[in-house]
Amino acid sequence: MRKSHGARGIVAVGAAMLALTACSPAVSTPGPTTSMPSMSMPTTSQSTSDQPVATNTVSIKNFAFDPAVITVKVGTTVTWTNADQDPHTVTSDGKSGPLNSKPFNQGDTFQYTFTQAGTFSYLCTIHPFMTATVTVTP
Repeated sequence: MRKSHGARGIVAVGAAMLALTACSPAVSTPGPTTSMPSMSMPTTSQSTSDQPVATNTVSIKNFAFDPAVITVKVGTTVTWTNADQDPHTVTSDGKSGPLNSKPFNQGDTFQYTFTQAGTFSYLCTIHPFMTATVTVTP
């Protein structure tokens, strides 16, 4: 059978808990954050989704085309810039297509002027997991 210490025991336990709480650092529930120390958040100019972006420039960085999906009008010249240390290509996906760059190095660019409407999928032949799409509208 347990021996009860009555109200004095409850007061003593409560005082001990209060003392421990006072010595502990404050704990709060984290709210929304805009950045994490180990992760850089994308800026508004970066596209990480498959939503089309109206632009005529594509950056090649971190082994990806950014943005991965763009929309331009017929007659627009699109410029790809390699920001990676490794060489990359911009090559139409499939047996035919208008995009066919030679490998280009960091800081180099490739340009192509789209003369007809359509959807043009492309990839880097050196790194075929790198894929993207240009949609050309009239």
